[in-house]
Amino acid sequence: MRKTVLIVLAVVVACALLVAFTRSRSSAKAGDAAGNGNAPQQGGRGGRGGMGPQIVPVAVTPATQQDMPVYLTGLGSVQAFYTVTLKSRVDGEVRQVYFKEGQDVKKGQLLVEIDPRPYEVALEQAQATLLKDQSQLTIAQRNYQRYQDLFKQGVVARTDLDAQESNFGALNGQVKADQAAVDNAKLNLTYCHITAPIEGRVGLRQVDPGNMVHSSDANGLLVITQLKPITALFTIPEDSLPQVMQAEHKSKKPLEVDAFSRDNQTKLATGSLTTVNNQIDPTTGTVRLKAVFDNTDGLLWPNQFVNARLLLDVKKNAVVVPAAAIQRGTQGTFVFVVGQDSTAQIRQVKVGVNNGDLLAIDSGLNPGEQVVTDGQDKLQAGSKVQTHAMNGGPNGGQGDQQGQPGGRGQHTSRVPVGM
Repeated sequence: MRKTVLIVLAVVVACALLVAFTRSRSSAKAGDAAGNGNAPQQGGRGGRGGMGPQIVPVAVTPATQQDMPVYLTGLGSVQAFYTVTLKSRVDGEVRQVYFKEGQDVKKGQLLVEIDPRPYEVALEQAQATLLKDQSQLTIAQRNYQRYQDLFKQGVVARTDLDAQESNFGALNGQVKADQAAVDNAKLNLTYCHITAPIEGRVGLRQVDPGNMVHSSDANGLLVITQLKPITALFTIPEDSLPQVMQAEHKSKKPLEVDAFSRDNQTKLATGSLTTVNNQIDPTTGTVRLKAVFDNTDGLLWPNQFVNARLLLDVKKNAVVVPAAAIQRGTQGTFVFVVGQDSTAQIRQVKVGVNNGDLLAIDSGLNPGEQVVTDGQDKLQAGSKVQTHAMNGGPNGGQGDQQGQPGGRGQHTSRVPVGM
């Protein structure tokens, strides 16, 4: 019984404490509300928002007027203008190698010599056989002429004359065969001296002096690639093919092609379009194009990956803005334009061709107008702005209108807008 009374008393005390705590918190909130009502009279920071519109810091750049090239880009790889794998056309021992790996060679330059002595002996044998048969041919010719005279005189029969004629013809054919054997021996002797069929660069050596080579060997002695000039094969979508054909038809000279590095940042060479493939690849929906480059500085290499950029046209006096200035909305593309009163206004624009981070504006914008390139997410029509240059430097003309330092050395990052 005593235990029950103690439990009831504990519950009552807890309830009393909870009620007292709740009333004290309500009194504290009421006091805070009364204090906040007097905050504007005390000059706190909260009153600054009601003194005027908020000023938004933005980066701006002027719209410029310039010639805008129209490019078509594609992925490709470099190929040697000519590639030759030199093989031996005769069997024999490699006697001498006259080139160094990686050497530039001229057309007709001696590169490898195969032991010519066996073929020199074969040539002498063929020449000796030819001399022997030529002597027999001379005798057969004289006998034939003599039998012709005797036949006219009726001394010999017709069959004897035919036999002499047949012998003369057979020896004449044998002499021609001997001459062919001599020519073949001379040709084999020539094949012992392997020369460069084209001008180019020698690759790694495949054989060393003293090795035996055969005309049936699968591997060659060396590989020569012509690098100056050099070609590149690249692909474009089949939907872009009409543009290329129209540009090629209008142009009086081959279309210009630039080759860029894998990261598309370094221009390696400038060349010209030579041909468009005669069919479209149905599996990829692309067509292959071939360009040639002088490659005088040797920056292009066979099988090198490149980004090819084909110049189709040049748009004269286009209004150009950075891609970061373009915004998209329900009404289409637009930009924020900052006027002389440092107020941002929305301007609907029509976007034309693009060239990297630059876009041509077909309509809606005039040269020299200041467009916002960073900070658009905080803007709306009529917003007051504090401007600084796109590269983070001050733009004193606009910043001074607010009576504040233009830019304050702020750094702005430019985020390109996907087109």
